[in-house]
Amino acid sequence: MSFSESQIQQYGGHRQKMVERHLSDRGVRDLRVLEAMNRVPRHLFVPAALQHRAYGDHALPIGENQTISQPYMVGLMSELLGLSENDKVLEIGTGSGYQTAVLAELAEQVFTIERIKNIGQASQKLLDRLNYRNIVYKIFDGTNGWRDQAPYDAILITAGVQKVPPPLIDQLKDGGKLVIPIGDLESQKLTVITRREGQVESKDVAECKFVKLIGKFGWTDNGHS
Repeated sequence: MSFSESQIQQYGGHRQKMVERHLSDRGVRDLRVLEAMNRVPRHLFVPAALQHRAYGDHALPIGENQTISQPYMVGLMSELLGLSENDKVLEIGTGSGYQTAVLAELAEQVFTIERIKNIGQASQKLLDRLNYRNIVYKIFDGTNGWRDQAPYDAILITAGVQKVPPPLIDQLKDGGKLVIPIGDLESQKLTVITRREGQVESKDVAECKFVKLIGKFGWTDNGHS
């Protein structure tokens, strides 16, 4: 069953303030990103007991030691991808599904991978109820990417790694961008990687801290890479 309009519009004033204070006032300028984040009901992506905190500029727990990223970081990462409405995007780490929804507002098609089965299934159910029909889901080791659907115009990784998983570079279109947090367990740098004629250009953008990306080309469960 889909959400009612009143459920989606609840906290609408808080959502508008979030966009103004935590995105626009902090330098996120892409109008399409701002409009998308003003449409997506962030409060529906967090546990009910935390809905009143959904529009503050902070990460929130969603279970399984995972979090929903702070709004500013979602806005910044989305802007850095430079998406157009015809683009195909790969997201590594579905998580709550909030970033997935924002990407679905901006791109033609989103392929999203989640390692933790119950989180991935819950997010798919939620996004289906919100009537997103341009998202394809997979429960898998995201560090391998999704080769069958490659190449992608853009790839977004929503967890931290020490180095970029090679399969993700291989699955990026020429001229495409990959946005990824790179660093250790305590801090990372949000990095934009652009593939041009087989070469890779890298640019650090901001300090950040994400949960670790676990998988063959990421961290292990015990914290080793």
